[in-house]
Parts: sequence; C-alpha cells; structure tokens
Amino acid sequence: MAEPQENPLNDLVQHALAQDFNKANKIFGDLMGTKIQDALDQEKIKLADQIYNGAELDDDPEEEEMDLEDEDIEAGDEDTAEEEAEEDPVESEEDPEEPEE
Repeated sequence: MAEPQENPLNDLVQHALAQDFNKANKIFGDLMGTKIQDALDQEKIKLADQIYNGAELDDDPEEEEMDLEDEDIEAGDEDTAEEEAEEDPVESEEDPEEPEE
C-alpha cells in the first residue's frame, strides 16, 4: 500500500513555526518554482497551438480585468489629488516655523 504524500504547504508552515527558516525557504522556493514552471508550460502549449494548429488568440479576461482595475486606481489617485488641492487653502509664502531676522 502506498504512503500518502505529505502536503508541502503543511511542511512549510511547520518549519516556519519551528523557526527553521532555511528548510522553509527551500520548500517555498520549490513550490514557487513548480508554479512558475506549470504556468510557463501552459503558455508554451497555447503558443504551440496558435502556431501549428492555427488556433485563435484567446484573450485572457483576467488580464483585461486587471488592466481596467489598474486604470481605475490611477484615475482615482488623480481625482483624489485634485480634491485635496481644492480643499487646502493656499498658505502664505513665509514659513511660520522660521524666525524672521
């Protein structure tokens, strides 16, 4: 009978709690490397499908959604800066903290 495979995330947490950061770092690096490799493999498959099978370019709706959110955030920052400028009265050019000579 095969032994059940341990969860690497569980090991990561256990090593971090035991303050064995070298082992936790190695597990974290392995996990991230696996995730990155999986993502790259998926992109390679999509690209090969487009090149060799003439598949249509499939726009990722998540990317579009993220782009819109970034634009909304940037536009919101500009609006906030304009509102703050309108609310703050213009102070005199002299700095009250500096004593006059």
